[in-house]
Amino acid sequence: MDRRITADQVTSPLEDVVDEALTARATVDEHGTVTGWSGGAEQLLGYSSTQTLGRPAAALLADEATARDLRPLAQLPRWHGRLAPRHRDGHRLEIKVLAHHRTPDHGTREWLLLSALTGRLPQPDDETLVSWSFTQSPCCALALYDTGLRLRRANEAMERSVALTEDDMRGLRVPEIVDNEAGELAEQDMLRVLATGEPQYRENYLRAAGETREHAWSVFLAPLRDRDGRIHGVCLSAHDMTEQYWARKRLQLIAEAGKRIGSTLDVTRTAQELADVAVPALADFISVDLLASLDDVQEPPPGAVATDGSLALRRIAHRSVHPGVPEAAVDQGGVDEYPKGSPPVECLRLGRAVLHQVTEPAITEWVARDPVRAARVRDFGVHSVMTVPLSARGTTLGVAVFVRHRHPDPFQQDDLVLAEELVARAAVCIDNARRYTRERGTAVTLQRSLLPQRLPEQAAVDVASRYLPAGAQPGVGGDWFDVIPLSGARVGLVVGDVVDHGIHASATMGRLRTAVRTLADIDLPPDELLTHLDDLVARLSPEAEGTGRPAKEPETGDVGATCLYAVYDPVSRRCSLARAGHPLPTVVSPDGTAELLDLPAGPPLGLGGLPFEAGDIELPEGSLLALYTDGLFASRENDIDDGIFRLRQTLTRPAASLDALCDTVLAAVLPQRPIDDVALLVARTRALNADQVATWDVAADPAAVAQARKDAVGQLEAWGLTDAVFVTELVVSELVTNAIRHAEPPIQLRLIHDRSLICEVTDASSTAPHMRRARTYDEGGRGLLLVAQLTQHWGTRHTAKGKTIWAEQTLT
Repeated sequence: MDRRITADQVTSPLEDVVDEALTARATVDEHGTVTGWSGGAEQLLGYSSTQTLGRPAAALLADEATARDLRPLAQLPRWHGRLAPRHRDGHRLEIKVLAHHRTPDHGTREWLLLSALTGRLPQPDDETLVSWSFTQSPCCALALYDTGLRLRRANEAMERSVALTEDDMRGLRVPEIVDNEAGELAEQDMLRVLATGEPQYRENYLRAAGETREHAWSVFLAPLRDRDGRIHGVCLSAHDMTEQYWARKRLQLIAEAGKRIGSTLDVTRTAQELADVAVPALADFISVDLLASLDDVQEPPPGAVATDGSLALRRIAHRSVHPGVPEAAVDQGGVDEYPKGSPPVECLRLGRAVLHQVTEPAITEWVARDPVRAARVRDFGVHSVMTVPLSARGTTLGVAVFVRHRHPDPFQQDDLVLAEELVARAAVCIDNARRYTRERGTAVTLQRSLLPQRLPEQAAVDVASRYLPAGAQPGVGGDWFDVIPLSGARVGLVVGDVVDHGIHASATMGRLRTAVRTLADIDLPPDELLTHLDDLVARLSPEAEGTGRPAKEPETGDVGATCLYAVYDPVSRRCSLARAGHPLPTVVSPDGTAELLDLPAGPPLGLGGLPFEAGDIELPEGSLLALYTDGLFASRENDIDDGIFRLRQTLTRPAASLDALCDTVLAAVLPQRPIDDVALLVARTRALNADQVATWDVAADPAAVAQARKDAVGQLEAWGLTDAVFVTELVVSELVTNAIRHAEPPIQLRLIHDRSLICEVTDASSTAPHMRRARTYDEGGRGLLLVAQLTQHWGTRHTAKGKTIWAEQTLT
């Protein structure tokens, strides 16, 4: 039957085109009751809807259905086969039925049964329809080949795909029709089809004559068999999947960008990663420029930053398909002025990506005013440009320019969308890197400002130090070191590490360093100093809780630190050390032997309630003492022993200076980018000669004061310090007199001559003198005031058996 649909019928209701009566339709619920009956069903079986609705469907069958036959059907989504219903007039029918098990809008499961009333037998014009479908198939290119692999037939889609007619191709093989690798591979697949009888599949990529864009084809090759199974040819069907292919390529590029862009918190490297992803996959050349104003302004204003005049941009990355990036008109790191109306400025002014062809006035006018760019466009044949703004969190950072010259196709809208996606990802990473760099710079500046700007002069040790901020994401930490001159020519060496990173850790470090210097100034032994420091850290933890910062270590508070404090005396050559959760120091003896000092373990600062214990060791003159934070070994993962071995080896090697030794240690032990801060303090011990120290025992008799002055004056003359005689006599007289009157024997006087002149009086009493203002008629109270006025420093230090009063004079 020939039913032709007119143009008017295409827009008419469905019932005007499709005759529903030609299909018998019935619905049956899950209980087997008929719930729907169409006119086609009435025509097929003779029952009207009023006679069937609500009746069991099994009653319409000529043969009774058993429960065993029906039970498997309940689990099927669809069933098809033959049924034998009985017509209303009593005769038996044999019909084909297609049944769908479905859930309609009302939510109750049911079966939809369908049976065609017409078209069940082949029609005379079916072969004609088959022929038309072969030749006119719009979505699939078809070709038929004989067993000699010569083309016999090709449809219109195949003709269009290779730009040849069927007559042009008839009798030729695939490699002769398509002269490339794809043709050779297709013929090899055809041979496999003939040899095995199995279908073959392959994806081919080729460009038709006159086209610039490569097409992607999904090619199926299948054998053509007769009724006896003999192969008489091969059918080649090819589906053009170019759009899907390029969409997949774009998704792959976006996925690759997600992996490669933003691997570090470095602005330049992140921009270069964007350039590396885009070339050559999307563009032949790309430049990434940031606003030059970002060099000076910490936070640029939000929104468009382009003005009515020119705009200065700094080139931070570019990439080309050519080695050496010859297309670039600006060197990397250079600044260029982009005039008003140029594509980069217009892109930033509009705040969106713009697609340009080189022939557009905006391009030609800009290039005409720039001879260098004009030469690049002419020499490389630039034909298409995309400009995309770099924006993140409402802040405009710069612009990315994509250029094509080798790729024959101009940029399309899909390419612009892809470029926007890539640049958006990169912009967020660049902004993160920029903010991190700024904040880390602030933290490093604070950290360095809180560390010693230069190490103080003292006679006990030669020292060198290094502080290295972390190169990884946690940023600057709370590591510190210090060298503290003490009384009696002694020196305090300290290295500490505050848990955590960032500005908070730096600020906490500054507070602890100040506390250590204050406690050291009153000459506390190392173990007592750490005890007081532990109390301070414990008090800092409740303060940190009030700042709203998350508690990372609830058991120990938010503030925690480790510390190592050492006091070295160049007169006795003894060193007293105590540590609070800190790595053991390393000592290298003058003979070149390096070992870790076996010090008593102490808990980290902030735990509270646990004691600290000091260790005492004699260090020969020229010994090397190395103090450091755990960041020196943090990058070696679990192999700390290897790091300690490298450190000990390096410390024993000859070095031109202690500064050079510090550099050698960091180079040998640390990786290129340490993951934690490192503080390193290296000290080489000195010893005072016996002729630089004079000691006298003083009797507890006021008459002994005169002899003490006489002994001191004689020693000063022997040292050639006659200019210091007057002041020293006053100091000795005052300190010895106070010891005889107010203290307990034994009393000892000691003079130390090095960079300065130190006078010390030691007694067995623990009471310390205090300087006070004497009233007009007081006979005493002016002695210590004179000592304080005539000397540079004075003070008291307590010992295990008493105290020592000391005063230090500067020698001219």
